[in-house]
Amino acid sequence: MSQTSTADPLFEEFRLSELELDNRIGLSPMTRISATETGRATDEMAEYYARFARGGFSVLITEGIYTDEAHSQGYDGQPGLATDEQAASWEAVTDAVHEEGAPVIAQLMHAGPLVQGNRFVDEPIAPSAVEPKGEPLAAYGGSEEFATPRAMTDEDVEDVIEGFVDAARRAEDAGFEGVEIHGANGYLLDSFLTEYTNDRDDEYGGSPENRVRFPREVVEAVREATPEEFVVGIRLSQSKVNDPDYRWSGEEEAETIFGTLSAAGVDYLHVTEAAITTPAFDSESGPTLSELAARHGDVPVIANGGLTDPELAREVLETGGADLLTLATGALANPDWPNRVREGRELDAFDPEETLQPDASINEFELSE
Repeated sequence: MSQTSTADPLFEEFRLSELELDNRIGLSPMTRISATETGRATDEMAEYYARFARGGFSVLITEGIYTDEAHSQGYDGQPGLATDEQAASWEAVTDAVHEEGAPVIAQLMHAGPLVQGNRFVDEPIAPSAVEPKGEPLAAYGGSEEFATPRAMTDEDVEDVIEGFVDAARRAEDAGFEGVEIHGANGYLLDSFLTEYTNDRDDEYGGSPENRVRFPREVVEAVREATPEEFVVGIRLSQSKVNDPDYRWSGEEEAETIFGTLSAAGVDYLHVTEAAITTPAFDSESGPTLSELAARHGDVPVIANGGLTDPELAREVLETGGADLLTLATGALANPDWPNRVREGRELDAFDPEETLQPDASINEFELSE
């Protein structure tokens, strides 16, 4: 529920757990591979994120940050929160964003089966030994086929949960206001949710209730290990970076996933699809994924995907499909998107060749006003 009423729903205030946001527009997590070889955040990353805060985004969510010095890293140039040294490097980022008046949330990510670069181990892990569909993404260093992952043991499960917990604690030490657990897009937690990548016959496989168990346990462990005022969210999707057409079996499965994770202690559900305003299961009709999250969860919903057009973004908020929204490519093209929209200025179109070629590292032009 908004705390004030204005003519434009985009610029209503909103309370997200203990965070008082001055509008409903956040920055979506985006993979940029601009950290040092050892996974430390850089001065360029600090300026990159500060620019979005200056541009009016009320809350920033970082790129996916790996959680341990084992299987979690997914890309060369990816930052980590796996060590105290990496955590210390993030303080420049959180300080820079705070100086511009915005909170910042660290997205914690375990690549699982979708590894394109890992300096610690050369064997990915997943719920089952199922070769991922599709091909690695060239913009993030991918060239060859995905490797077939090793099926996780009970010890692996415990180690991964411990990695998320330790990374969340380091995020708090580094000055982040919260963490977002990456449970979307085909990475580890999402691969447990997905039927064809999870053929386990134990308590983590089979029914939707079993497949959501591991993401639930990660959420519960992070929630228990962090202060009550520390924000804990989760990002979810049906589609994958390597399989954009995958869909859950229907609303009953959506109810299980959203209901279970909402009850596990998250402060928000962040749902993403290429076009979040399209029906979740049927191309012609039915609720969207964000509407299903709002229907079956009991926490605020953040919608992401295809919302660069301000009118479309307003419609999502006005119809109850979400409480907040995040922008990715719209923010890359317009790091001051909220300020531009508030002031009635024209928006620039996103040019992927300019921003993400030859790779997805941060460009010099993204650091200037």
